[in-house]
Amino acid sequence: MRLQRVLLLFLLFLSSASFAQKDIDYDEQTWFGYLNQTRFTNRSGLWLDLHLRFNDNFLGQPGLSMIRGAYIFYLNDQNRLASGYAHIVQYSATEKSPNVPEHRLWQQIQWFEKKNWLSLMQYVRLEERFRRKVEANELISDYSFNYRVRYAMALTIPLKGKPGEAHTPFIFVNDELMINFGSEISNNYFDQNRFFIGLGYQFTKNLNAHLGYLTVFQQFAPAGTFRHVDGVRLFVFHNLDLRPDD
Repeated sequence: MRLQRVLLLFLLFLSSASFAQKDIDYDEQTWFGYLNQTRFTNRSGLWLDLHLRFNDNFLGQPGLSMIRGAYIFYLNDQNRLASGYAHIVQYSATEKSPNVPEHRLWQQIQWFEKKNWLSLMQYVRLEERFRRKVEANELISDYSFNYRVRYAMALTIPLKGKPGEAHTPFIFVNDELMINFGSEISNNYFDQNRFFIGLGYQFTKNLNAHLGYLTVFQQFAPAGTFRHVDGVRLFVFHNLDLRPDD
């Protein structure tokens, strides 16, 4: 757990240092998500995410939509690899500016640890992001490109019973750090940090949901510009195992 402690101290440092900056845009958002992993064989499965986010006083206007899919290769029950594609639309805040689409390739390693009183999930994800450029408030045919690496850690702490048991309420804590790199990145190597804490319920062994508070701190490409988000997040996790019974 030493790596997790070092990363946590680093994230706390980033959060404290970030608020010393002066040019910070504040926003309130609501995030909805459906996340599915379906296992077909001992080695193969599919990943599907559907996301919708709203900006401007939590529900004032649409902010982003995303569909993300991948092939999953199961190394074993606790460790898996994924590789896939995502399509994102960043919606404009004004009628004068266009909605901006993004094509994203991504690769990931994900691993799980389960104890009697908690479950720990971690992943490292690499993304290749192709975003349409905008000039004079019009989309052009060119794309900007950069890489982004993400590290996420999530704790599920049951309030009774064991992690993953049906009809179990739980506390869910999640933090994710994102770092940009590539030839087109000059200022915002630190992209953003997302922290979430909330309450969840395990309806069945395959289905759970959580609702709670999300905070995001993000650095933009122009030097010295940042955004702080206070948000509400509702995610539904649906994991299916379709392997035939022995």
